[in-house]
Amino acid sequence: MRKLLSALASSVLVAGAAVAITVAAPVAPAIALENGLARTPPMGFNNWNATHCEADFNEAMVLGIIDIFVNQGLREAGYKYVNLDDCWAVPAPNSRDGNGNLKPDPVRFPRGIKFLADYAHARNLKLGIYTSAGTKTCNTIGFSGGLGHEQQDAALFASWGVDYLKYDNCNNQGVDAQLRYTTMRDALLATGRPIVYSICEWGRTGPPRVWEWGKNVGNLWRTTGDISDNWTSMIGKAQFNRGLPQWAGPGHWNDPDMLEVGNGGMTGTEYRTHFSLWAIMAAPLLIGSDLRSVNADTFTILKNTDVIAIDQDTLGRQGVVISNDGAGHVIYSKALANGDRAVALSNETTTTATMSTNVNAIGLGGSSSYTLKDLWSKVTSTTSGTISASVGGHATVMYRVSRNGTTVRHEAESASFTSGSTIDSNWSGFSGTGFVNTPNATGSFVQFTVNAAAAGPATLTFDYGNGSTSDRPVSVSVNAGSNGTLAFPATGAWPLWKQQTLNVNLNAGTNTIRLTATGTGGVANLDYLDVTSSSGGGGVVHYQAEDANIFQGVVESNHTGFTGTGFVNGDNVVGSGVEFTVSSTAGGPTPVKVRFANGTTVDRPMSVALNGSTVLTQSFQPTGAWTNWVEVTFTLSLNAGSNTIRLTSTTVNGGPNLDRLSVG
Repeated sequence: MRKLLSALASSVLVAGAAVAITVAAPVAPAIALENGLARTPPMGFNNWNATHCEADFNEAMVLGIIDIFVNQGLREAGYKYVNLDDCWAVPAPNSRDGNGNLKPDPVRFPRGIKFLADYAHARNLKLGIYTSAGTKTCNTIGFSGGLGHEQQDAALFASWGVDYLKYDNCNNQGVDAQLRYTTMRDALLATGRPIVYSICEWGRTGPPRVWEWGKNVGNLWRTTGDISDNWTSMIGKAQFNRGLPQWAGPGHWNDPDMLEVGNGGMTGTEYRTHFSLWAIMAAPLLIGSDLRSVNADTFTILKNTDVIAIDQDTLGRQGVVISNDGAGHVIYSKALANGDRAVALSNETTTTATMSTNVNAIGLGGSSSYTLKDLWSKVTSTTSGTISASVGGHATVMYRVSRNGTTVRHEAESASFTSGSTIDSNWSGFSGTGFVNTPNATGSFVQFTVNAAAAGPATLTFDYGNGSTSDRPVSVSVNAGSNGTLAFPATGAWPLWKQQTLNVNLNAGTNTIRLTATGTGGVANLDYLDVTSSSGGGGVVHYQAEDANIFQGVVESNHTGFTGTGFVNGDNVVGSGVEFTVSSTAGGPTPVKVRFANGTTVDRPMSVALNGSTVLTQSFQPTGAWTNWVEVTFTLSLNAGSNTIRLTSTTVNGGPNLDRLSVG
């Protein structure tokens, strides 16, 4: 909402008397925020940009927005939160009742806030509310704020069924920002209700600035002052926010303020740029227009599911600027969970310009061809590497760029590595469950085992972070043969991830790819390895059982006919088996084959668990001899990216001898 600097007083008049605010000395946050919420940027609505404190901000408006979310398909597009801003309460000095609880304005909201929350929840939506980390909120009418009332207000909001709190910064009495916002964080957590916590401090105090401490306190934080419905304001917010990518990630987001799309102060072209930039910066998408009166083009922009998918990508990385000529031609790139890249060619000038980049610059180099999908025109094309478009004034062309061929992801945490290495998760934006941090020493290594469907060329893409100031080069060996040295230059900060690619030749079947540090810095933090092969290999990827996670069993090679270096012989008990980590490019129903031998005369069934949930029990009938290997096939609905497939014996006979698992 609007910030009135004159409202930042050092004391507050209540019923004509000055009231002193006594607060404790600033303290560091006691605990990190672990509320499990906002794993992707929040999407929803806030009334302030459209209504301010005018009379049409009322129950009828809020109910109407909720109904539009349902009837216009916004809910299905991902919009979830319908948030109230300032002026929902009774003005001071009567904002609180005899028990000290805030009172909803009986004219605006005659049936109260809980009624609105119940109405939203019945339609699978959520309700948000607003107050300020001061003695009053920001509007000059004067509404009671939350400073000194954190526990009571948080408990009240929870009792109403509130799902989201925007906590503003007016009338803060000069109290340390971290203390004020941490106190409310703890009060919200104490309610036991999941409430997304939005810090609206505007990036004004510090150092440290809110984005430096916000991760431990809130789910999102304003990085700028208020947005206005014009090009200069909007692009200024984008220009500032784009410089903070290292602070964003799942559960904690940079917030350059609400969307102005549909309020009428910009052109359709400018609103598309607004929406594109917020999406590629992984910003919250909070609609700020009165949806009861906007035009059809507004809904077209807000419901562009291709652009929304960029914003909501589960990897949770904020896009970064990869090119800025200083004259208003800016190119952004964002790595996506499935290995694709989003690219925005944004023209901040009023003159049409040809803007270009290439796949190497965005971290996808090394393949022979790529698919470009224009996320606004929906036109799909193919390129050998160049990404270029004629971009009109104040326009943005946005692409999703995909490698052609088959890409399989190998998480670094599933690789083998030097003793003393750790699997860490302290820097956000990683894929899988973490990343590998090796010792800072020459000779530190990370080794991947890669299964290739067919022999031939492949592109290796290493995703890494290097927050130091120097390169951390490695020697690369494939199947113990040298493939030269690969640089891992500094990325600017540990949470900023970049990619390095290398073209190699793989053998059919199992391959080892080893990175060995050639300097004292060790290997850069490694997140994953993507292996891309041409589409000619049939798309089937084999995973050797001896490379899987084995529980209650051993690797043997005494029965001929196996592939790889051996097979797994599980103990003859209930519960023995193996767990494979496999990758899927697109996800969805996928054929899975298990190659096995059963030299006994009885079935040896095994349960099959996908990503931790048992989905079926598979029979493994006798094969006539331990040297007779056969395959059984079943279908699993894989997630895009990494999956675990666990085979567990269900009888005291144990399972069969397991050779490999094939996916695709």
